[in-house]
Amino acid sequence: MLAGLRRLEYRGYDSAGIAVPSQGSIDYRKKAGKIVNLTGEIEANPLPEEGIAIGHTRWATHGAPTDENSHPHVADRIAIVHNGIIENHEQLRGELGDVEFSSQTDSEVAAHLLRREVERGAGLVDAMRTVVAKLEGAFTLVAVDAKEPERIVAARRNSPLVVGVGDSEYFLASDVAAFIEYTRDAVELGQDQIVELTREGVNVTTFDGAPAETKAFHVDWDLAAAQKQGYDWFMRKEIFEQPKAVADTLLGRLNERGELVLDELRISPETLRRVNKIVIVACGTAYYAGLVAKYAIEHWTRIPCEVEVASEFRYRDPIIDPMTLVVTISQSGETADTLMAIRHAREQHAKVVAICNTNGATIPRESDAVIYTHAGPEIGVASTKGFTTQLVACYLLGLYLAQVRGMKYGDEIAALLSELERMPQAIQMMLDNQQQVLDLAAELVDENSVLFLGRHVGYPVALEGALKLKELAYIHAEGFPAGELKHGPIALVSDNLPMFVVVPPHGRDQLRDKVISNIAEVRARGARTIVLAEGGDDEARANADTFIELPKVSTLLQPLVSIIPLQIFACELATVKGHDVDQPRNLAKSVTVE
Repeated sequence: MLAGLRRLEYRGYDSAGIAVPSQGSIDYRKKAGKIVNLTGEIEANPLPEEGIAIGHTRWATHGAPTDENSHPHVADRIAIVHNGIIENHEQLRGELGDVEFSSQTDSEVAAHLLRREVERGAGLVDAMRTVVAKLEGAFTLVAVDAKEPERIVAARRNSPLVVGVGDSEYFLASDVAAFIEYTRDAVELGQDQIVELTREGVNVTTFDGAPAETKAFHVDWDLAAAQKQGYDWFMRKEIFEQPKAVADTLLGRLNERGELVLDELRISPETLRRVNKIVIVACGTAYYAGLVAKYAIEHWTRIPCEVEVASEFRYRDPIIDPMTLVVTISQSGETADTLMAIRHAREQHAKVVAICNTNGATIPRESDAVIYTHAGPEIGVASTKGFTTQLVACYLLGLYLAQVRGMKYGDEIAALLSELERMPQAIQMMLDNQQQVLDLAAELVDENSVLFLGRHVGYPVALEGALKLKELAYIHAEGFPAGELKHGPIALVSDNLPMFVVVPPHGRDQLRDKVISNIAEVRARGARTIVLAEGGDDEARANADTFIELPKVSTLLQPLVSIIPLQIFACELATVKGHDVDQPRNLAKSVTVE
C-alpha cells in the first residue's frame, strides 16, 4: 500500500493514510504531510500485514490538511477513501442527525451513510448503491466493512478509477501507476459504475444494479518508466525524454501511399468535410498547446478555430452545433472541467476529438475519437513532454484535416511531415546545449520577477514559459504578446529585469522585425534581454544580453524547440532555490474536480 501511494505522489497531496479490516474492526493510520510521516507512524504502530487494505493521498478541499481530515475516514465498522467533492454534504450531514463527526471533510459523510446502511442489514455493495444515489458531485468512493473482511467495493462518478488484474490478485487505483509493479493488465470502469473485488474476481455493475460492460486494456509502459533513472527530478528526466516522446507520437502515421493516417480518429472524412468551425478546449499547459494549434490549423485548413479555457466553456453558452468539431486536450484524460465541456458539446451534437496521453482515461472514452500522445508516464506535476507531444498531435490533426478537405497537396503534407520527423533531432540539439540555461538560472536565482514576450506562435510559448516559472520557482512571471508591450506591460520594465523574448524565424520577416524592435525598446529601458532566435540571426544576437540559439525550423513548428530552454530554466531555477520540483506547492497533477 505504501509503495502504491508513493507512486501516486506526483498527483499532489497533503496527507496520507491506510485502513485494514482486522478481527471485526477497522485498524487504520493516517497523517498530515508527506508519506514519510505515515511510514513513521506505521513503523511505530504497525498495521496487520495480511488481508485487504485501502489507502489514500488526499488533496485538501473541505477541511484543512490535518491528521483528523486525512483519509481514510472510519465510521465504526466502515472505512472509506474518497476522491472528488460531495457537493450536497451539508444537507446529508443534516439527514444523519446526531452523528458525531471527527473531521471537517465532505468525505466523512459517505462513511456514516454507508455505516447506517450496513447496520440496517445491507451488504456493502447494496449499501454503496443506496449511498451513491444520494450523492451529488464528483466522486470515487472505495470502502471496506470489517464484517466483510475480504471484499472491497468502489463507486465512480466523474473521477478516475481503474482495476488492475494480476495473477490471482486484484487492485483498485485512480492511476495504473499505483499497481504497475504487479500487473500491466487493467479494466476500464465506466461512468456511474460500482465495482466489487473479492478473491474470486471482479464484478462490475451500474448504479442501478444492472451488469455493466467493461473493457480490458494493457499498459504499454512498465515500472522502470516511472523511475528517475539517475535524474534528480522526474521533471528533468521527462524534459530529456522529449525527443523520444515526439518521435513515438509520430510513429506509424503514414500509409504505403504516403498519406497521413490517424487510425484512432474514427470520424468519417465526410463528417470532417462538413465541419465549419473548430473549438479547442483545455486547461493550463494544454490550453497553451491549443493556442499554438489554432495558428497551425487555421493556416492549413482555413477553418475558423477558437480556443477556450475549459472551466469557462459551458458557462458562457457557447455556439456549438453538429458542424462544430470540438478538440479537447488533456494529458491525464481526467481533467474535470474538460470532461464537463465534452459532455456539453456532445449534448449539442458536436463531434469531439480528444488529444490525450492516458489509455483508458475518461476523456477519450467519452469522446467520438482520440489521438493518443505516446509520451509514456509523466510524473512531474509541471507538464513538459505532455506539452510537446500535444503540439505534435495538434499538428497531425491539422494536417489530416487539410488532407481530407483537399486544402493541401500530398507533397505539401509530406514535406511538413518530413520536417516534423526531424524535430526530435532539433529538440535533442537544445537539450545538448543546456549548460547555458543552467548557468543563467544560477545567475538569476535571486530575481523575483521575469517577463516573457512572443508573437504569433511565440506568444503561447511565452505564456507557457511564464507558467512553468510560476509553478516551480514561485516568483512573479508573465507572458505577453510582444505587440501589446506599449499597451501597458512596458511599465513593468526596470533595470536588469529579466525578459525572455521568442523571435520568429527568418521567413516571417515582418513579424521578426517587429519583435527585434520590441527587444530594443525594453533594452533601452534597462531590461536584461534573453533572446531565443534561430542561429544566424545576427540582428537578434546584437540586441541580446543572453542569446539562446534555436535550430532553423519553420515558424509553426518553432514552439517545439523554443519551449525547451524555458522548461530547463524553470526546473533549474526551482532547484537552485531549493524547491521540490516534482511536487510544487498547492498543485496537483490531475485536477479531477471542477
